[in-house]
Amino acid sequence: MRMSPQGANKVSHEAISWIKGRLFRGAPSATRKDILLLVLLSLLVSSCSTNTPPPAPEIVSVFSTYAAEPWLSELYDCGASQGDVTLSRADDPSAADIALRVGEPKALIQPAFQIDTEEILIVTHRQSPIQNLTLEQAQILFAQGDPSVQVWVYASDSDEQQVFDQLVMNGRSVTSSARVAVSPQRMSDTLVNEFNAVGILPRHWKAGDVREVYSAGTVPVLALTRTEPQGVVKELISCLQK
Repeated sequence: MRMSPQGANKVSHEAISWIKGRLFRGAPSATRKDILLLVLLSLLVSSCSTNTPPPAPEIVSVFSTYAAEPWLSELYDCGASQGDVTLSRADDPSAADIALRVGEPKALIQPAFQIDTEEILIVTHRQSPIQNLTLEQAQILFAQGDPSVQVWVYASDSDEQQVFDQLVMNGRSVTSSARVAVSPQRMSDTLVNEFNAVGILPRHWKAGDVREVYSAGTVPVLALTRTEPQGVVKELISCLQK
């Protein structure tokens, strides 16, 4: 007998009729009724059951400064290992569930968790006339400039520049002749390609044939949250700290 196609959880009238016909042949009346009742109950339970859909992944918004991007990749790896979370890139750190940065902000008013450390360097091209510097020499170079080299810095509100100002400049302003790199990657490319360039570089971004002439110090890499982390946000931060 051919039954008309139905949905995965529905039973056709033809199927029920066919089952009734098979059961009623050669069986006592009482037995046939009992069996038919059991079959109909089973079919009713089957028709009412539904497949439970998988839970929707939880969306976690994340932000990273340019300097902290090496740890953003690790955060995405942590999210992939969770399996039930989707990371969404945020443009505003104040709107992100997790915000990554290098060094402490000037005013720390939200929960912060150290996930690593970063060293801030003064780096030159391999052929630069600048040799190893003392703290005082580094201050003079970045405050007054030097006609033999081109000083490179970052925007004043960037985390790597804020850290450099705290560790090296001690309230002194950088020279007005300094050029501004938009990111550590751009700074790294400049220091590799321009023989007279000297600039600030986090160690994770140091690449190519360059020389480090001064270490300003090591600072924490932080994961900031808007509130005390719970659930999947807490698990992601714990993953970053491993």
